[in-house]
Amino acid sequence: MQEEAVPAAVLFWPKALKLAGWWLDWLNRSLPDSTPLAVVGEHGGGVRRAATMLAERGMAWEKRDSARRCSVFVSETQKSAAPAEEAAWQTFGIGEVTLASHPGVFGHGKVDEGTALLLDTLESELGGASLSVLDVGCGDGIISAWLARRGHDVTAVDVSHFAVEATRRTLAQNGLEGRVLASDVYAGLEEGERFDAIVSNPPFHQERNIDYGPAGRLIGQAAERLNRGGQLVLVANAFLPYAGPLERALGKFETLADNRRFKVYRARKA
Repeated sequence: MQEEAVPAAVLFWPKALKLAGWWLDWLNRSLPDSTPLAVVGEHGGGVRRAATMLAERGMAWEKRDSARRCSVFVSETQKSAAPAEEAAWQTFGIGEVTLASHPGVFGHGKVDEGTALLLDTLESELGGASLSVLDVGCGDGIISAWLARRGHDVTAVDVSHFAVEATRRTLAQNGLEGRVLASDVYAGLEEGERFDAIVSNPPFHQERNIDYGPAGRLIGQAAERLNRGGQLVLVANAFLPYAGPLERALGKFETLADNRRFKVYRARKA
């Protein structure tokens, strides 16, 4: 982004603190010095940490208002507080792959327990033949890299552009190939495009709230995106009510793994 003269900026505080810090750094780097900045957010979403994070960057601040469990802080941008753009990216090794990670991407800097269970299960269940596989909600690309390393033809999608870039970097760092698209579940795919398998650790949170929307579309529209005999394999927190949607969408399903915290489900298209 080129520096532009804008009257002011507003940052709605994200729940992920590392992402909040990235936004502060990006605003400092992208806007002229002393551009008025308002930070607004919910107490339950961590906005009260804004004061500390502004101060850490040498940005003077004032709490302007607080009501209905929300607060507003005012400050000004300060270019000297902005690190280089690449500083936000992390690279770390997990088993056989090297992952690129960015604040705001699911699993930032670590491997989620559910994803680990899913990969352990896929090792014995996905089969040895090369398949066309769709990774929905690709995050930092760990599932896509795992699949590509085993010779599968991978397409990865995520609604987050940070995640799309992270997955592209992860594949490149491991010398692997795959198609990576910005897409809200299936929305960015070509009409009629189908796969041998769909694999996912689907999100169910929207900030602090439980939101089954993406997972509902993932399951409910899976039959339209699977080849005959194709399989949907997903991992989910054990308490999430996915049995009903799976039965309605694809008929029978099976539980491949259950460690009491997470379950791995598989359903096939007849």
